[in-house]
Amino acid sequence: MLRKIIHLDLDAFFCAVEEQRDPTLHRKPFVVGPRPEYRGVVASCSYAARRYGIHSAMPMARALKLCSELIIVSAHYKAYSEASRQVMEYLHTLTYLVEQVSIDEAFLDLTDIPEPGEAVARLMQTYIGVNFKLPCSLGVATNKLVAKIATNVGKAANRSDEPPNAITVVPSGQEAAFLDPLPADALWGVGPKTATRMAKLNLLTIGDIARYPEKDLVKNFGKFGHELYLHAHGIDDSPISTSHEVKSISQETTYIRDVNDSDTLHRTLFEQSESVGRRLRQAGLSGTTMKIKLRWSDFTTITRQITLDEPTNQDKVIYQNACLLLDHAGQLNKPVRLLGVGVSGLGSHAYQLSLWADGTEKDRRLQEAVDLLRERYGDKTVKRARDLKRDNDKL
Repeated sequence: MLRKIIHLDLDAFFCAVEEQRDPTLHRKPFVVGPRPEYRGVVASCSYAARRYGIHSAMPMARALKLCSELIIVSAHYKAYSEASRQVMEYLHTLTYLVEQVSIDEAFLDLTDIPEPGEAVARLMQTYIGVNFKLPCSLGVATNKLVAKIATNVGKAANRSDEPPNAITVVPSGQEAAFLDPLPADALWGVGPKTATRMAKLNLLTIGDIARYPEKDLVKNFGKFGHELYLHAHGIDDSPISTSHEVKSISQETTYIRDVNDSDTLHRTLFEQSESVGRRLRQAGLSGTTMKIKLRWSDFTTITRQITLDEPTNQDKVIYQNACLLLDHAGQLNKPVRLLGVGVSGLGSHAYQLSLWADGTEKDRRLQEAVDLLRERYGDKTVKRARDLKRDNDKL
């Protein structure tokens, strides 16, 4: 049986929610994100702003240079989460085969529904627009790959200040013809480096890849070459995944002004380790790989990581290893623009106490008590001695 896959993407989602909060933003060039003095990036931009060349992940200062009348709106993540929850709950009324890819994107497998895919897509678009006041674009195809690309093609065709609200259907048997003229980097897994290698082989479009001998693709790109060959022909049998596995938990800080003070950097690591540790414990997870991310003022970025013998979700262990990585990263005299801590290699936490694990069980029980107090009475209920000292220093 041919599959019936729909890919849904909420158009400029954060901006759409902000327009509900403030209707005067409609059709105006605005972005969601921090003020430029905080050196953040654009989280989302309206379609009116995109006509100036502004896009997501662009530095806010750059966006303002492109459009002097740009409106900057602070993010309201609770509102975005609630709007996303409502949409995803609606999708689950259509089928249990829903794969939520992100806060504003999902795949649905509607193979068992008798109605044509395009009819269902129009029903979805209308329902989401009327009931949640959110625009969305959809791609309909026989597999996830083509459905996702169809959505992207429909959105890219938009040339107005309004959201695209596009529906793009790729009929069965027309997958390869639909993909043929599209650029090679439209395929999954083809990033800038791979695209550059392909260009040297004169593989500029997906059609070029499809017509290239499979054995030569494997020769040039290894196992990925076989996948490229299949995808270029519109072949993809990846299933709808109804569970989302968290691969890592991290916390990053971009400083308002570059920092080269060791105490400040270590204090940041301490606060980040507390945040990451708490999120791990709330999710019932532990990790074995500790990682830090460093970005200097010249935007040079490095990562350093270490793998532990036993998994952990304890603030103290995360912090100690983060400090170790920072102290061995070198060039600490250079001004730091961004610092981050992450934990990966995650799994359900289980503690294997060792006779030689001095203080481990005591630390774990103390951490649980602190978590409980903070959950009941707020994050500021319990403070570390170092925080109290820093507060007193400010008096």
